[in-house]
Amino acid sequence: MTSSILRTEYPRPQFVRPDWQHLNGTWEFEFDDERVGDTGQWSSGQQAFSRQIQVPFTYQSKLSGIGETGFHDLVWYKRSFAVPAEWAGQRVILHFGAVDYQATVWVNGRQAAYHEGGHTPFQADITFALLVGENTVVVRAEDFSRDVTLPRGKQYWKEDSASIFYTRTTGIWQTVWLEPVAELHIKKLKFKPDIDRNEIQIRTFLNQAPVGCKAEVRIDIRFKDEYLATTSFSIDHAEEARTIGLHDFNDHGLGRWWSPERPNLYDVTVTLFVDGIQVDQAESYFGMRKIAVEAGKLMLNNRVYFMRLVLDQGYFPDGILTAPSDEALKQDIELAKQMGFNGARKHQKIEDPRFLYWADRLGYLVWGEMANAYAYSEEYVRKVTAEWQEAVERDYNHPSLVVWVPLNESWGVPNILIDKRQQRHAMAMYYLTQSLDDSRLVISNDGWEQMTTDLVTIHDYEWRREDLTERYSTLERTLEGKPHRRELFVGGTAYAGQPVLVTEFGGIAYKKSDWEGWGYSGADNDEDFLAKLADVIEPLLQSPHVQGICYTQLTDVEQEINGLLTYDRAFKVPLEQIRQIVAGKVI
Repeated sequence: MTSSILRTEYPRPQFVRPDWQHLNGTWEFEFDDERVGDTGQWSSGQQAFSRQIQVPFTYQSKLSGIGETGFHDLVWYKRSFAVPAEWAGQRVILHFGAVDYQATVWVNGRQAAYHEGGHTPFQADITFALLVGENTVVVRAEDFSRDVTLPRGKQYWKEDSASIFYTRTTGIWQTVWLEPVAELHIKKLKFKPDIDRNEIQIRTFLNQAPVGCKAEVRIDIRFKDEYLATTSFSIDHAEEARTIGLHDFNDHGLGRWWSPERPNLYDVTVTLFVDGIQVDQAESYFGMRKIAVEAGKLMLNNRVYFMRLVLDQGYFPDGILTAPSDEALKQDIELAKQMGFNGARKHQKIEDPRFLYWADRLGYLVWGEMANAYAYSEEYVRKVTAEWQEAVERDYNHPSLVVWVPLNESWGVPNILIDKRQQRHAMAMYYLTQSLDDSRLVISNDGWEQMTTDLVTIHDYEWRREDLTERYSTLERTLEGKPHRRELFVGGTAYAGQPVLVTEFGGIAYKKSDWEGWGYSGADNDEDFLAKLADVIEPLLQSPHVQGICYTQLTDVEQEINGLLTYDRAFKVPLEQIRQIVAGKVI
């Protein structure tokens, strides 16, 4: 089988350079179950591989052209490429969006990169290894399918998916690409909006401090093609920060702040000059948006805001973790908005940046969540901490992303109720996240058994309307309740006035496709499904203190058939009927 789908969209939409080249498509591929590749010097690029694979789809997926789901934890990739002649004299950077789990990269037999972590990007300057004409890149990817201390999200550690766990992914699953840069170039940008002062702080990072030259940066800011601000400054260090006032009209933010209802974005061009000559330029964007808790109320842009979220696991029938197209990522957001949701909790997956790009553009709140492990160890702490920092760094600029979730349902910390080390780990993840990003809210352990947290979040799959109505009728009853027999707080922490949200509930199984499976409760027909959907949503909307909800879930996933949509995104019931229930209207 050969896939006809080729992912060609720009892979880093928050930091765009015009010149680039993707390396997606057909690669040579080999399983290395006997682990002979290292001694056989496959890294040299001389070894012929017996298979072909369609990158960026993992071998377990149908779109890869292979579609085998057995354990093959060590795999190799190889392909040739040529650097465009017009890139001569520039540095060439090789980028990988994500490789699950460990990756070693060679170019023309010379090691160029090593990375650990299955969900976050890495890159390498490969100029030193390039040849004139054809070049060869080899990737060794190693997964650890049975290791339950590995940050893996919903990937199952057994051969066949079951219950709430799904098919594993191994190897390259996001775009591989090249770009040319100058010797001194812009490495990244970081935006921090302040809507109260109507200012944007822009931090500019170069790949190194300027030495023996005069470097200058110019920043141009536009809103809907109207130039609002231009500033230029000399840059003497690898990092410089400037705060720019946005001196546009004052309409209380309704015209230019970012929200799901009005996803306004400012466009930014950052240009780097060295000794008066332009050497680099990048396009980006930001949104003027503020997420905060004030006096126990969840606020968006200084106004009380009710979050109507849907749990989105980001799995696709033929691509597993990799969407078959950019349009598929966009469509998931559009369908959710049609059903009345204003955001999603991306569950146990650090999503493709293209999803966040569409969330920014279309107006869709996102909770960014780490792919957790299931057991605790010191090695787990090292791995999850390192990868989480990379995730926060990668997605810092997206205005749609408003909440960080480093831990979920005590995964990775199963004994947090009594184990002080695990309690301290949850605290450390909370404060680590806050130290990296103080502009968003952070949840220590979504669902239950929370330590210090900005929001109190509860997972509750009760399906009886009368029980939900009673449980959420008063704050006292909510805090005393123990959904799934779990404590809400552990380690001596207690409720401190935070907003309360029910961030997993529902999960009503309703079969409307060929998939067989289960859910947390069930429905027999369209009318029964809609009635039971209203039974679980309306008590939470009517609660005087619940400030947000997250319904499980957007789509069916493999054997789970508790989605509002089927796995292939077909409607189970008319979306307008779901929209009325989500909005709190009786149908």
